[in-house]
Amino acid sequence: MPENQESRKINLADAIRQKLEQKKQQNSAAGKPGQFQPGQTPKLKSQNNKKPNNQRRRTGGS
Repeated sequence: MPENQESRKINLADAIRQKLEQKKQQNSAAGKPGQFQPGQTPKLKSQNNKKPNNQRRRTGGS
């Protein structure tokens, strides 16, 4: 058992290289970068982009 675990250990640099290769393959398979990729969720934007006007409340008007 311990021999099996030690043989599975890999160098951190090798692991990073493998991850980069996987990302490159996914990006090349996806085609255009603007298209939606099913494996990744698009970053959500906040829809609250307009601040309310507090002038009436601040000045105590009508």
